[in-house]
Amino acid sequence: MPVQELTKIQGREPMPGFLGKFVHSEFMTFAHWDIEEGAELPEHSHPHEQVANVISGEIELIIDGESHLLNSGSIAVIPPNALHSGKAITACRIIDVFYPIREDYR
Repeated sequence: MPVQELTKIQGREPMPGFLGKFVHSEFMTFAHWDIEEGAELPEHSHPHEQVANVISGEIELIIDGESHLLNSGSIAVIPPNALHSGKAITACRIIDVFYPIREDYR
């Protein structure tokens, strides 16, 4: 489907405080997140390259043991298999892009 309306995509909460709407192209997954203040992203890794684009709010991301404070306009590139975790300092809106597709988000 070449055109989709984000407002018509059913949101899912794969972890507490993270409401996501997912769009898949042939090779990538786009995750549009609304994240509650204080929500925690447990430490994990995955084989996907990930680019996190903070649209609004503030989040602490820890990537391979290094802490980063991101806010509106910040972009983090997370390499494949890198351990990462985080905590929303405020309510956030983030767009994550994953390559290849995140089958677990279909």
